[in-house]
Amino acid sequence: MRTALVCGAGGFIGSRLVKRLKADGFWLRGVDLKFPEFSATVADEFVLADLRDRKECLAVVDRPFDEVYQLAADMGGAGYIFTGDHDADIMSNSAAINLNVLHACRQAGVRRIFYASSACIYPLHNQERIDHPITSESSAYPAAPDSEYGWEKLFSERLYLSFARNFGMACRIARYHNIFGPEGTWRGGREKAPAAIARKVAEAPNGGAIEIWGDGRQTRSFLFIDECIEGTLRLTRSEFSGPFNIGSDEMVSINGLAAMLMEIAGKQLELKHVSGPIGVRGRTSDNRLIKERLGWAPAEPLRAGLSVTYGWIQQQIQTVEAFPP
Repeated sequence: MRTALVCGAGGFIGSRLVKRLKADGFWLRGVDLKFPEFSATVADEFVLADLRDRKECLAVVDRPFDEVYQLAADMGGAGYIFTGDHDADIMSNSAAINLNVLHACRQAGVRRIFYASSACIYPLHNQERIDHPITSESSAYPAAPDSEYGWEKLFSERLYLSFARNFGMACRIARYHNIFGPEGTWRGGREKAPAAIARKVAEAPNGGAIEIWGDGRQTRSFLFIDECIEGTLRLTRSEFSGPFNIGSDEMVSINGLAAMLMEIAGKQLELKHVSGPIGVRGRTSDNRLIKERLGWAPAEPLRAGLSVTYGWIQQQIQTVEAFPP
C-alpha cells in the first residue's frame, strides 16, 4: 500500500487532500496543530504536533513515505496578511516549518515532496493594473512580493529547489491562487474574499447593505477546492518540479464577486465601500505553462463553486444561530 504524509492536514486544503488520497487507496498520516474544524479526519493516523519544533517534526516523518505534502503555514486572508501586524509570526513560523520538514524528509529518505507556495510571490509592480496583471511563472523575478507572506513563500520555493538539486529529492512546487470551497474558514478574520463576502450576503437582509474593502474594482481569480486537489496530485506525480500556477484564469472584480453571490442568494444589496487591506490591484492565474507541461488546467466556472460554497456557509450560519457557542 502506498503511504503519504500530509502536513497541515487540519486545514482546509490539507483535510480535503487527505480525503482524496484515502479514496485513492493510500495509507495516510496527517499532522497539524489542530484537527479539521468541520468534519472528522479520515487519516489512518492523525498526529497533533508542532512542526516548528524539530524533534516533533522528526517524530512524524519517521519513514520514507511515498509522497509528502507540505501545506502547513501561518496564513490567512487579506485581513491577516496585509495589515503588517502579523509579519514576524508569518515569516518565522512558516520558515521554521519548511526547514524542519525538509531536513526530516531528507533524513527519513523521502524522495517525493510537494510544497504549497502562493501567488503572493509575484511582484507588486506587475499587479497594479486591474485588467492586465502579469503572473507568468517566469515573472517572479526580479522579486518584489506584496507582503512578508509572499517573501517567505518565495524563500521557501528556493529552499525546496535547492534540496532537490543537492540531495536528489523530487520536490514539486505549486503557486496556489485563492482556493475556496465548503469547509474553508468563513469567519474570524482569516477567511478569504469568497467566504467573507458569502457570509456578509447570507447574513444581510434583502435590501440591506454589505461592506466591501476598497473600491471593489480590484480583480482576482478564485479556484474551487476540488480542482486545487486535482492539480496538486497531477503536479506531484509528474516529472516537472515547477513552480506552476494552480489557479483559475477567470478574473473577476470584488464588486463582481459580490454581485455573483447576491444573484446566487436572490438578494439585492447595496455595496458600501470602506477602507481596509486589499493587496494588489489585479491578479489572476496565468495557466499557459501548466497546460503546456501537464496538459491540464482548471476549467470549472467560478459561479458553480460559489453556489456550492454559499449554500454551505448559509448552513453554518443557521447552525450557529440555532446553537450559539
